[in-house]
Amino acid sequence: MQPQPAPDVAALQAALDESRQQVRQLQQELDETNSGVLALYAELDNHTQQLRHATELKSRFLAYMSHEFRTPIASIRSLTRLLLDRIDGPLTAEQEKQVNFIRTTSEEFAEMVNDLLDLAKVEAGRIDVSPAWFELVDLFVALRGMFKPVLVNHEVQLVFEAPQGTRQLFTDNAKLSQILRNFIANALKFTTRGEVRVSAVEQGEFIVFSVADTGIGIAPEYHAAIFHDFTQLDSPIQKRLRGTGLGLSLSKRLAELLGGSIALTSEAGVGSTFSVTVPLRLAAAQPEATAP
Repeated sequence: MQPQPAPDVAALQAALDESRQQVRQLQQELDETNSGVLALYAELDNHTQQLRHATELKSRFLAYMSHEFRTPIASIRSLTRLLLDRIDGPLTAEQEKQVNFIRTTSEEFAEMVNDLLDLAKVEAGRIDVSPAWFELVDLFVALRGMFKPVLVNHEVQLVFEAPQGTRQLFTDNAKLSQILRNFIANALKFTTRGEVRVSAVEQGEFIVFSVADTGIGIAPEYHAAIFHDFTQLDSPIQKRLRGTGLGLSLSKRLAELLGGSIALTSEAGVGSTFSVTVPLRLAAAQPEATAP
């Protein structure tokens, strides 16, 4: 049996020293990386605080501006109403035309201010959801009565399909109504002939409200953009009937508050169908086991 060669102690010590040097170098690199990550986290946290502060300032500005604008807008609308009612005497045809123009503009301005205020509340997390039991038929009756005075185009019909077998809903009636009002108002504005049809269909534990029109329609490439703030489409009717560009954006956020979502199906020149899907029972609150 041949004897084993003695280990080279010097070589082993050199290899060990080299390994230790590599470990120290690796540890140093890890320490530098950790320091960089901590610095990056600190910078991100600083940017987050700045963004939160900017968002809060924007919400405050929108809220203050909306409140300040409401008083003069209400005054203008009241004055135009007095003039159109001939309280201070008759108006010529041209005067009536100009006063109606002022009234329409002030109403559009009031609508924009209200939407801005609602958006500010949503972004600041200060908008309350107040669910309650209500009948779907009551919601449709209220919407029909609301839009009856504004149906001035006799070539357009507003149709509410009678709900069949729909149970009671437990959600925020006011916010759901606001979403549908935006859909119906837009449909009536951009439909010159045909109909605007409002319907509701249960799908499991959800209900889908749809507002279908035979209006100008929206090209597919604009479907995502119209739900952004202040978005306006480039069309002859859009240029003639300017909106605020806030209604659909606000509707999307309100639908999300109600635990739902909105969708769009449309083609240019064919018509549009806006829909909102919400739970039959809002999960954010705890309703009673049986409806009153």
